[in-house]
Order: sequence, then C-alpha cells, then structure tokens
Amino acid sequence: MSWRSSFRCSKFRHIFGKPATKEHSYDGVPITRSVHDNHYCSANPCFIAVVTECTGGGSFLVLPIHHTGRVDPQHPRVCGHSGRVLDVKWNPFNDYCIASCSEDCTVKIWDIPICGVQQNLTKARKTLIGHSRRVGLIEWHPTAENLLLSAAYDYKVLLWDVSQAGAVIRYPVRVVLIPIHHRYPSEALLLSVSFNSDGSRLAVTSKDRHVRVLDPRTGKILQVSSSNSHKANKVLYIVGLKLLLSTGSSPWNHRQIVLWDPDDLSEPLYEEDLDGSAGVLFPFYDPDTHMLYLAGKGDGNIRYYELSAEKPYISYLTEYRSLLPQKGLGVMPKRGLDVSACEIFRFYRLIAIKDLVEPLSMIVPRKESGIFQEDLYPMTAGNQAAMTAQEWLLGVNKGPVLMSLKPETRVANPYPETPGEKGMVSQLSSLRFQRSPAAVTERGQEFVEEAFLEEQLSYQDAKYPKDLSDLSGWQPDETQVPLWTYCCTPHCCEPAERPPPMTDSELLQAFYKQQDEIRGLKEELHQKDMKIARLEQDIKNTRKNMRATF
Repeated sequence: MSWRSSFRCSKFRHIFGKPATKEHSYDGVPITRSVHDNHYCSANPCFIAVVTECTGGGSFLVLPIHHTGRVDPQHPRVCGHSGRVLDVKWNPFNDYCIASCSEDCTVKIWDIPICGVQQNLTKARKTLIGHSRRVGLIEWHPTAENLLLSAAYDYKVLLWDVSQAGAVIRYPVRVVLIPIHHRYPSEALLLSVSFNSDGSRLAVTSKDRHVRVLDPRTGKILQVSSSNSHKANKVLYIVGLKLLLSTGSSPWNHRQIVLWDPDDLSEPLYEEDLDGSAGVLFPFYDPDTHMLYLAGKGDGNIRYYELSAEKPYISYLTEYRSLLPQKGLGVMPKRGLDVSACEIFRFYRLIAIKDLVEPLSMIVPRKESGIFQEDLYPMTAGNQAAMTAQEWLLGVNKGPVLMSLKPETRVANPYPETPGEKGMVSQLSSLRFQRSPAAVTERGQEFVEEAFLEEQLSYQDAKYPKDLSDLSGWQPDETQVPLWTYCCTPHCCEPAERPPPMTDSELLQAFYKQQDEIRGLKEELHQKDMKIARLEQDIKNTRKNMRATF
C-alpha cells in the first residue's frame, strides 16, 4: 500500500486579497437599502453599475471603471423604473448594454452611451412586460446572444429574446415555468439560477429549498434533490468539473456548502458546515483556476477554496478578512483583470455603512509579476457570442468562444460570426480592447482617441457647466508633472505617459484636471474650517464650565 500525504500542494496556497485604497475606490455611493438577496452590483471592463437608494421609484448608478474617488451626489443615474430596482446584469457580449429588474414588474434593457451617463437616463431601449409581480432575478444566457432569463414572484420563469422589434416586448420566446390552474407551487418561486457552460441546462433553487436541474428550452424538470439535511439557497454550476454547488443551511441552522452530481441529485457528494451566521452565502467560481470564493451577506470575510473532480473535491486555502461588512458583491470578467500584477479575480464589495464600493483584487504572488503567467491565465470565455438566439431555440448547443489574456494575442472565433446589428458600439468595443496598439489600424487608433477625448470633454462639460471658451489668458503650469491620459491598453485601466499639451484639446484637459484639484483642495479647506469651528466651540464650553466651577 503506497503512502499518500494528506497535505495537498497548491499553486494558489499563497493567494491574498488586496483591497484598493480610498482614492481608487468609489466613495459616496448611496447603496440601496433593499433586503433582497441579490448582488446589487455588476461590472465589466468599461463600467460598473450599482443599485442606489432613491425615493419615488428605482435607479442605479453607472460609472466608468476608471472614475474612482469621490462620486458627485448629483451624478446622473439610470432612473426609468417606477419601483425599486432589485438587480442589474451587464450583457456578456456587449459592454454598453445592461438589464435591470424591478418591483414595478418589468425588466428593462438599457443602452449606455460610450462616454457614460451624462444626464438622467429614463428611456430604455426595451421594456419586457410579462410578469404580474415583482421581478427578483435576471440572468443572461452564457453563449447565445440577446437571450435573457427572468424570474418573478408571480411564479413565472420566462426566457426573452431582446433583439425582437419594438420598444415593448410582451411575449417571451419560452415559458420555462408557470403556475397551472391557479396553483402556485413553491418550486416555481426561484431563489437563484445558474446556467451550465453551454446553456443547455439550468440549475435552480426554490422556495422549498430544493435544488433542481431543468431543461430551459422546455421547462422539464430533470433532477430534484431529495436530501432533507440541506436547505439550499444559492446554486452554481461548477464548469469543467461536472459538479453542482449549493449553499444554504443545515437542520441546525448552520451555514453549509454541498456538492452534487448534476446527473443524480438523490445524494450529495460532499457536505460541510461552516459557521452559525445568518447571512446568505454567495458562491463565486472561477473555471480557469478551479477556485471557489464564498462571501456571506453581512460578513467581512471571503473564503477561498480549490475544487477538483476527485475526492475530497474541495480544499480550503485561506480567507480575506475585513472589519467592514459587505451588502453585495460584483465581479469583473476575466478579460478586465490586470494580468501584469498576477490578478486572477476581482470583487467589488458594497460597503453600505460607508457608502463605499471597494475593489478587492485576488493576487497570486510571483517573483516576476511583470511577466505573463501562462499557468494562471489559460484560455477563457470572451465577449463574442457562439450563436444567435434562434439557433439555440432550435436545439443547437455550443460552448463559449474562448480568448487569450496574453498581450498581443488574438484567437479567431471557431464559430461563424453571428448576424446582427452590431453598430458603432460594437466597433468601438472591439477597437478599444485590442491586445496590441500596434495591431490597431491608424484609422481605428484615431477613432478611439477621438472617442476618448469626446468622452472626457462631455463629462467635464456636464460637471462644470460654465463658459470656458475664452482661455486666451491661461498659461500652462511648467512645474506640473507630465499629463496622464488613458490610451488603448489591454484592460483600459492603465495610464500611459504623453508629452506636454500642444493642442487646444489637451490644454482644456489640463485645465479641467486643475479644476478637479482645486475643488478637492477647497473641500479639504472646508473640512478644516469646520474642525476649527468645532474646536473653538469646545474651548468656549470649557471656559464656561471652568467659570461655573469657580
């Protein structure tokens, strides 16, 4: 009998969480106070969307991913819903399209301008009207474009093709679940949903706390968990390992994680009790590294695990700890990570008590972090759809189109290009995220620079609505450091140094930057004045108390 060590060596055993500083976080965001068990946040390489608190309807905030620091309280929002917004999800194949669901029983599809939201956005591109009660869950299909799943408290689960003509869509392309003869079965009230890698199966958890596997095309229930020792709340397909993971609670109200075989839910493969906290456990899985992250609502910690297809299936690594509890979390897609810093995952923690959205990067330490680490970044799902919605509805199954994260590398789409109106947005998206500036044509480069300049100028015009046309008497500050502007980098977040301003547009940018610095200094002075006033008042009170004593 051969000896086998119980210690499992892992290249991720030294992974650590690196929170962003306050200057690189999003401060002053009025995070929603809704108690629904959703993430309230969604991110992509261009924007981050956060559901906000407001009166008289529902709204969410869309910020450029590089717009960190203090957020203006009057920043424009997306506010077309008449009820509270419950969740938002970016289209995985279009970085400028986002879906939102609300208590007003509708789902809306929004087109975000390239330069961001410059004024309150109230008109949606599509409005999906098919539910009679509040819509709590939405999920995009992982491989087919324009397919969106919605689940509401009217016990309906509907599948929509958002490419249909018309501003209002009343009829879904598929009805996955629906109450029959006015009977409202608890299995139709969903708590979470998860597609498998090609979108041919749908795992759900319901109000009766059982896990089910459905055929999303027909709504047929293929598997139902029969275990009474686990009350499931969230479910997640473990892509690549043929496993299904659910989080929930045990009969003793301990938080619990369970692994299942998706083809046989009669008995769980693995069960583990974690702690006695009451917050919902949100699971996040990275199929490229086979790492699982568990973050509890109201917790300050995030646990890391490594999964495998063999027993014991799951290995605990370590955890990130913080004193600030998270209300929800957003996740950046892999194509938006900083590969030069060995970043393999990035969360956006919603810290409601501080009105703060804090980026949290998962870093694998390496001696030479500036070199692309091929073992950390295998081929991953890209932003191209594998097929159209009609192809999927006809029964075609295709895996995701993979892409390489290595700079200056581009992988061709193995599937024929899907027809559809991509428009200027898709052209700009493909230009902005080229892996190599040298690979971009001269015309495309000029187009990107012009679009970026337009974005910056329109943002500043909205921020400082003053007449700044007369700049004849203004001279640049020779002592100022060289300007930093954003150019076509692999992740659209790294600054590149440029020569001193030569054109009027560059001078305007420098002027606007100085305006931002002046505004920050004025705020600091105002805070110091307030502190001085408080100290003076304390001195007066102390003197009065001393006089009263004597």
